[in-house]
Amino acid sequence: MDFALSDEQKLIVETARLFTEQELFPYESEVELTGRVSPELVDRIKTRSIAAGIYAANMPAEYGGAGLDPLTLALVERELGAASFALQYIVARPSNILRACRGEQIERYLLPTVRGERVECLAMSEPDAGSDLRGMKCTASRGGGGYVIDGAKHFISHADLADYVILFAATGEEPGPRGPRKLITAFLVDMDTPGFEVRPGYRAVSNRGYHNFVLNFDGCRVPESAVLGEEHRGFEVANEWLGSTRLQVAAVCLGRARRAIRLATEWAVDRRQFGQQIGKFQGVSFKLADMKTRYEAAELLTLRAAWKDGEGVMTDTDAAMAKLYASEMCQFVTDEAIQIFGGMGLMDEMPLERLWRDTRVDRIWDGTSEIQRHIISRAMLRPLGG
Repeated sequence: MDFALSDEQKLIVETARLFTEQELFPYESEVELTGRVSPELVDRIKTRSIAAGIYAANMPAEYGGAGLDPLTLALVERELGAASFALQYIVARPSNILRACRGEQIERYLLPTVRGERVECLAMSEPDAGSDLRGMKCTASRGGGGYVIDGAKHFISHADLADYVILFAATGEEPGPRGPRKLITAFLVDMDTPGFEVRPGYRAVSNRGYHNFVLNFDGCRVPESAVLGEEHRGFEVANEWLGSTRLQVAAVCLGRARRAIRLATEWAVDRRQFGQQIGKFQGVSFKLADMKTRYEAAELLTLRAAWKDGEGVMTDTDAAMAKLYASEMCQFVTDEAIQIFGGMGLMDEMPLERLWRDTRVDRIWDGTSEIQRHIISRAMLRPLGG
């Protein structure tokens, strides 16, 4: 296998690395202290990332995006992943679900989002239906020439920055092996639609400045033109989106872990105890070796899945293995890095305690580690009748 990057890929990666170091790192402390990203900083990062050519990098060039292939995109996400999530997210990667836009939806939602004029958020999770999408209770019933939406969503990220929501709601039922299953439809709903209310969500220890919200729908009416894709086919749309976002989580974990390894290695050289560098003690050096080995394995899994995605042959198992291993690797690496630093690792003067806190959610969102293991094992057992 040829692991060499092209000259173009090297240039794109270097651009993303410099952007992260110059435009994101300097503001991490501000976000940690205030718990927010100011509107002025949002505008600055958005404007400069557009100028750098890395905004909406996942969207095709025909829509105004950078049109990066999945492998190059994963490399960019790896560089951005080293920074605070609240800052890196501003360098938007619009949801791939928007590629399902048709007709006037393209001009109203897709193109403005790629240009940075509008921002979307995704509403799937509910208080009683997390990983079980078929169990959602938010409904969209036909009526008055369109749909009436009722119900609630929670854990909805960055709804404070969004102009509209990509909503998944139940629009019917079908028979299933374990009883009736919900039929899911995706909708595009503007934030100012009557009957739609956004409320503050929960305070999280991970990703300060990147807020979550509760969305309430009470008799919210939308026209038929609000349907994204086909009625009752939202589950298929969601599955297609989840593969790419799981790769994104894996790539972000690579960037975070690589930064932690660099910090821990530098500390092992600079810190002296008992008359020598602590890196010369086997208890520290072996930790570094294990951190590096797990990182390299996670990187190979992630980049292989991204390459297969570009070739059109990536499976759900490929994405699941990358997300599972990279997220668990990152938790291990950040924890070991803090152990090498000792007490200083837990002080907020250092970025390690943030890296450690932030990566905890990566084993939960976009499919828990248990869900990923279910996907992987199911693919192994089904061909044998299991």
